[in-house]
Amino acid sequence: MPSNKNIIGVFDSGLGGLSVFKHFLKKMPQFNYLYLGDNARVPYGNKSREIIYEYTKEAVDFLFTHGADLIIIACNTASAEALRRIQQEYLPKKYPGKKVLGVIRPLAEAAGKNLKSKKVGVIGTKATIGSGVYETEIKKINPQLQVYQLSTPLLVPLIEEGWAHKPETKKILESYLKPLKQKKIETLILGCTHYPFLLKEAREIMGRGYSIPNTGEIIAQSLKDYLMRHPELNIKADKKPSVKFYTTDDIKKFKDLGEKFLGQKMTHIEKIVL
Repeated sequence: MPSNKNIIGVFDSGLGGLSVFKHFLKKMPQFNYLYLGDNARVPYGNKSREIIYEYTKEAVDFLFTHGADLIIIACNTASAEALRRIQQEYLPKKYPGKKVLGVIRPLAEAAGKNLKSKKVGVIGTKATIGSGVYETEIKKINPQLQVYQLSTPLLVPLIEEGWAHKPETKKILESYLKPLKQKKIETLILGCTHYPFLLKEAREIMGRGYSIPNTGEIIAQSLKDYLMRHPELNIKADKKPSVKFYTTDDIKKFKDLGEKFLGQKMTHIEKIVL
């Protein structure tokens, strides 16, 4: 762990958050980071709101007690089902002055501000889609947009198993996206941080003329802007920045797949129990 403070914590139900974290490291390599993947309990998308809240609370506790000053929930399901309650109820009581941010608002803003689109499609887990949060947030920015949401529950387990680029997964994705193509959407939001690992496949299936934003780039830029606007958080560059990874499941599996997703070596990995 870094000797000083200035640590950003990143949490996901598994490996999906690495699609965002990858861009944090690229755009803001000067900071210290802790990444926590709750791989033992992934996926969150088919669990109840109360369980998702409890799991998210445990992750927040772990990261704050291990030195994080700011936490990014790099998980759409936890952002949709637990973030507001964490911000409004849990933080004021237990961690006054600390901040926890989610990933949904930056993506909703990107979709809402795209003036070329009149129809937006969103794919996500059952919990994220069931919450209706994307439609709510997008319509706050542009009430005229038509938003079509679709639950795609098979994708997270396939990605966690390392099947992201297998033909079987592409077939399933193609089947999921067919109704959205029939609706003639112009923009597709990948409403789960696991899904950018299927970005290439999604773009091939949707074809030309469709906008599928790179979610990691959007969220990383949003975090960079947020840190510039909030100097009081005191998140400063470190001369020797460090990155530490935690998983609740098998280290070898986490490392093998994680390095593939992250595109770089992962050192300092520890298995923990939440």
